[in-house]
Amino acid sequence: MAQALRPNTVGGLFATDGKPHPLQDTLLAVTLVLGLTSFITAMFHSLHLISSWTGLVGILVGAYGQWISETTRERFGLILGLGASAIGFFLGMAHGGLFGGLLS
Repeated sequence: MAQALRPNTVGGLFATDGKPHPLQDTLLAVTLVLGLTSFITAMFHSLHLISSWTGLVGILVGAYGQWISETTRERFGLILGLGASAIGFFLGMAHGGLFGGLLS
């Protein structure tokens, strides 16, 4: 009867505790998309506005997601998105910044 005492961990992809986490999953997806966008656009010098702004927003959204996350899977994905956002943000800042060329 040991099987009856073990929790079922074969639930959803992001909810290892068996409960739905729609806000946390949304923040995770937004952080990953912003991080990927920021990281990819950071490779092009002329796209520094996009990479710096998406990186900044990705860092803020990911930080809030980390604050309210409840499972390890959520935190793992958020860390990946935060890392990509930070790299994109820093490279975007090095290439011209948030307002580079727009404000004199």
